[in-house]
Amino acid sequence: MNFRNISVVEARLLLEAQGPGRVQIVDIRDDQSYAHDHIDTAVHLHNSNLQEFIDNADLKAPVLVYCYHGLTSQSAAAYLAEQGFSDTYSLEGGFEAWKHH
Repeated sequence: MNFRNISVVEARLLLEAQGPGRVQIVDIRDDQSYAHDHIDTAVHLHNSNLQEFIDNADLKAPVLVYCYHGLTSQSAAAYLAEQGFSDTYSLEGGFEAWKHH
């Protein structure tokens, strides 16, 4: 496995330790869910902007991927790690866990 599952508590600590804007946060939910609510600074990633994100992202900066419940984000995190991202995380429990924690 080339990414790591991370709890909401660990994710918040990572964001705090790295400082504002240092962690690339990726939301892979549908348009409506993203528009309704998302983690601050999260990029809404979908098939049409995926390559652009990869081309312009900092491969050395941490990447935190989340979906609804933390399942689909694991495949997305693995894919990003395969594209050269060196510090990739999938948020356990997804956005649902984030907003209730």
